[in-house]
Amino acid sequence: MTRMQTKMPNSSGTTRRFWLPVFSLLLLISYPRASLAEAECQNGIADRYGVTVNIGYTYDPSDDIGFVMLTGFGLFDYDKIWPHAAPEALRFKVEISAGATLKNEEGAILSAGVFALYYLDGLARDDLRPYVEGGIGGIFTQWRVDGQGSKINFNPQLGIGTEFSLGSGPPFLAALRLHHISNAGLSDDNRGVNSIVLVLGCFF
Repeated sequence: MTRMQTKMPNSSGTTRRFWLPVFSLLLLISYPRASLAEAECQNGIADRYGVTVNIGYTYDPSDDIGFVMLTGFGLFDYDKIWPHAAPEALRFKVEISAGATLKNEEGAILSAGVFALYYLDGLARDDLRPYVEGGIGGIFTQWRVDGQGSKINFNPQLGIGTEFSLGSGPPFLAALRLHHISNAGLSDDNRGVNSIVLVLGCFF
């Protein structure tokens, strides 16, 4: 049976690791925020920033590993970052995350990544704007599963989500992602870790 190479937790530490990012997100949501109209740039598409809580559950290997991460992100017009023509609905996203697992004491997680995000404007409504996204980055996990050769790995992700409005302020977002961790064969031991991640957040 595959198992994590760490100690098991006490429940109070697990509870603190789960609720701290959730409370942080709620505090950010509670502050007054500028409207989207106020954030528009005079020329081109406005840069946008926000925060999410990412709640993950590992399904392969079946170690029952849960984790929660607090993520800050920036969303930019794609051809503003890369100097070539791009579809109007395409964006470039940068994320930085920190969090922990819920089942062990040595469970710190740090990651950074970049994404291409494409709005499905044909399906959009006034209060709903769906999108697909995919990207890759690097991730450090303080823990490893059996057969995983490194604590520093690549982290490709693929997801579908939507922005949605609950009033006159900037929108919120919700997404579901496939999340993969592996070292791409840089180590002889390369047991991948696959998870599904729920993303909930808001724009500033």
